[in-house]
Amino acid sequence: MSETESLDSLPPTKPLELEKGLTLVPRVKLNFTIYPNPTTAAMAMSKPINEWKLKLALLDFFKSSLTVPITVPEDDLQIQRLGDLKKRKRDDPVAQGSLAIRDLGFLSKTRINNEEEEEDVKVLEEKYLDWRKYLLEKMDGLDLNLEGVKYKLNVAVPASDDFEAMKKAWEDFYAFRNRGYSRGGKQEPDTIIMRGVPSRWFAEPLVSSKPSMLVTHSIFSRLGNIRDLNVSEDNDLGKEVEETMSVVSGLNCKIVVQFEKHSDFYNALKVLCGRSLQKQGARLKADYEVTWDKDIFFRNSRSNTQDRTSRMPEMAVGNYRSEAPRRQQQNTRFSPDDARRKRFKVRN
Repeated sequence: MSETESLDSLPPTKPLELEKGLTLVPRVKLNFTIYPNPTTAAMAMSKPINEWKLKLALLDFFKSSLTVPITVPEDDLQIQRLGDLKKRKRDDPVAQGSLAIRDLGFLSKTRINNEEEEEDVKVLEEKYLDWRKYLLEKMDGLDLNLEGVKYKLNVAVPASDDFEAMKKAWEDFYAFRNRGYSRGGKQEPDTIIMRGVPSRWFAEPLVSSKPSMLVTHSIFSRLGNIRDLNVSEDNDLGKEVEETMSVVSGLNCKIVVQFEKHSDFYNALKVLCGRSLQKQGARLKADYEVTWDKDIFFRNSRSNTQDRTSRMPEMAVGNYRSEAPRRQQQNTRFSPDDARRKRFKVRN
């Protein structure tokens, strides 16, 4: 069995080692929003929520109110106060946050005749999804009383963790396109978009802090055969999430990977869902965003490049030196055949 084929048999509770000291580590993640209870909404409007007491209340809930008590490290329970107290409306949320549960060992084993035995992949996938659903139902709508002010939690699975929802979305998307058989045959997605991973983890050490095409290719090759690759700094992510707790604008990169086959895409996306990226020797775990590409990134990128080229005025070749290639090196497509030829020189 090859490394790529082994992704089929990887349970959702097991890590996956990549190149360059990176590992995909499993976790259950939930996002939550906290609203004032209507009965004490007036008090909530005049009094900021105590984030520390809120965190303690939730940590106590995980230890005492679940069928399997869970100990959550403080770093894995993130809470952020929302909005200006003076501008807040009666029904506006007062805080938002995220929960990551990384110790999932209790899901991977069962006892038979007083002996622990490993479950098979299908059973573990069902247990993982059932337990995540159970936790979601226990937390969603939970009432909290903090210093006499009542609050209510709204909880949801992050879109980038819900593989089944993404699968249904692309099946619906391509169902219309595949009606009547197109010239190119049945269309299926083959491209993954990942955002929110540290650029330095994909950089060449001692060369640059910017993400490298060669390093990124070696890392993602573990997930399948790559047809095309694009990596660039993702400065817009911090702006879009508006000072989110886990993303710092300018330090992260955006990676777009097109696989040779739909099956490679399918297995890679399934493995990336429900996991965080961790660097050997680092405490940080990157809870990235991942999704499938419905905008046909590489075809549009190629068309835009051709359009720009066709609009360029004719110039004398002898003394002309284009600056465009240098700017595009960090944001260009990558072919495995060019791996040894492409070496980018960093200019100060």
